[in-house]
Amino acid sequence: MEHTYRLVISCPDRVGIVAKVSNFLTTYNGWITEASHHADNQAGWFFMRHEIKASSIPFGLDQFRAAFEPIAREFDMTWHVADSAVPKKVVLMCSKESHCLADLLHRWHSKELNAEIVAVISNHDDLRRMVEWHDIPYHHIPVTKDNKAEAFAEIGELFSGYDADVIVLARYMQILPPELCEQYSGKVINIHHSFLPSFAGARPYHQAYNRGVKLIGATCHYVTQDLDEGPIIEQDVIRVNHSDAIEDMVRLGKDVEKNVLARGLRAHIEDRVITHENKTVVFN
Repeated sequence: MEHTYRLVISCPDRVGIVAKVSNFLTTYNGWITEASHHADNQAGWFFMRHEIKASSIPFGLDQFRAAFEPIAREFDMTWHVADSAVPKKVVLMCSKESHCLADLLHRWHSKELNAEIVAVISNHDDLRRMVEWHDIPYHHIPVTKDNKAEAFAEIGELFSGYDADVIVLARYMQILPPELCEQYSGKVINIHHSFLPSFAGARPYHQAYNRGVKLIGATCHYVTQDLDEGPIIEQDVIRVNHSDAIEDMVRLGKDVEKNVLARGLRAHIEDRVITHENKTVVFN
């Protein structure tokens, strides 16, 4: 598939945004292969994403950015442009549960995910052999109540050393410190095994069982300093009933978790997610 440039924009809503961007692309003979727009009337904000054939533009991304910058200033845009041929660098984090990690490794191995998994970091050593079978570096960094500062300083150095574009908490059962949340804002994706905002925090399946719910779910969201309250990227549910034990809910929930995480990560690495305040626009 021919690679594209992905132009992603959010800005205050007003007349002429689409016309200005389209005119810019037409000026340089840009061939749009996909266009998505959304106006949030309540917030007064506009969102757009264009995919453009890279071969139709007579220059590279640096010149593209320089040429587009005056328009971005005129419309007070938050924007970026990315090349689909440059895979994003992904660091996966896990603990002992393997289902989300195994699913992402399989999707990456079978080339379903256009990304480069550069490393896996874990606070346990249980999943090392699975990861190293894929020839991916595995970093075991134990986290205890006594060594958290040192452990997360080492983890932060790994993020930086691998030049991570996105960090995925694939059932990593530790809370990232505020400074890492801030430094990598909008770049850390978590899977929470409940349909947030219901049953936030620990043991959500037990909470759901005790509440007698008929639907359980999973939520993929960006990590912020507020636990389990970051912008939601993707969610899904599955039906349960009175005959399902907690173990059944956990088993059923694992299927939802890994699918929701994979869809959320795919949307992120394809530059389909735009965050505004604590909500997202996700262009499918």
